[in-house]
Amino acid sequence: MENRSIVSIADYSREKIQNLLDMAAAFEAKPNRKLLEGKVVATLFFEPSTRTRLSFETAANRLGARVIGFSDPKATSSSKGETLKDTIKMVSNYADVIVMRHYLEGAAQYASEVTDVPIINAGDGSNLHPSQTMLDLYSIYKTQGTLEDLNIFMVGDLKYGRTIHSLLMSMRKYNPKFTFIAPKELEMPEEYKEYCQKNDIHYEERQDFDENTLRDCDILYMTRVQRERFSDLMEYERVKDAYILRADMLGACRENMRILHPLPRVNEIQYDVDDSPHAYYFQQAQNGLYAREALICDVLGIGLEEIMKK
Repeated sequence: MENRSIVSIADYSREKIQNLLDMAAAFEAKPNRKLLEGKVVATLFFEPSTRTRLSFETAANRLGARVIGFSDPKATSSSKGETLKDTIKMVSNYADVIVMRHYLEGAAQYASEVTDVPIINAGDGSNLHPSQTMLDLYSIYKTQGTLEDLNIFMVGDLKYGRTIHSLLMSMRKYNPKFTFIAPKELEMPEEYKEYCQKNDIHYEERQDFDENTLRDCDILYMTRVQRERFSDLMEYERVKDAYILRADMLGACRENMRILHPLPRVNEIQYDVDDSPHAYYFQQAQNGLYAREALICDVLGIGLEEIMKK
């Protein structure tokens, strides 16, 4: 039987991505569609999460499914030494879909190989975060009217930021131009720069961040510096305030420019930006519900035609 797990969407075709965007739009128009009555969705969060876990659980509830799972691995048998393989196989007996976040890179891929129940990767270490990418693509598509030929600025923690790694890879079919803005300690890893070179994705790196920097930007993707990824807290203290977006920096921006952020924020976007028409991060988070409804349906083989009947 085909394994419909979503570990990455980097290799999805344009047609596949468009279909998921259309499904998300259908759910935005009508979020409550009882397509999954009798189904069980398990949410296994080995790493803390608020938005991702709650939006997946809300998506499952709005689709009519039951939700089981945990948000604290200390309350599970993994704290007793149970392996990830055994946990996945055990939960596979109870659920039709498993949504999993894990602190180890590659954990989602491994989980998908030890079960026939579809796995949805809700973030694995600093590697990938495909469900966030899907809501990011939907947000970009809604605000720009296209995914083609956009100037996308990625700012902050580009080393550990799994959301920007996923987004970079998923945009390769749309002729983007990326600008990477980060301190030396948090610059984009070589493997992703090599990915750009291999796939003819134009990018440039810079360290300046001011009003003039943002003049040609279509999407400004801000990220927080993730304290939990640092083994050296002195290094974290050196870079945590490297880039802070203020409302007075937005005067020269294009009218269509929108600010995205995977949230939570710390201080990299000042609160005065929230009132700007360029701010879109809270709507972006809301879009996560519709995108995750689409992904859950997709792994269960439910397409747009069936969705529209409900």
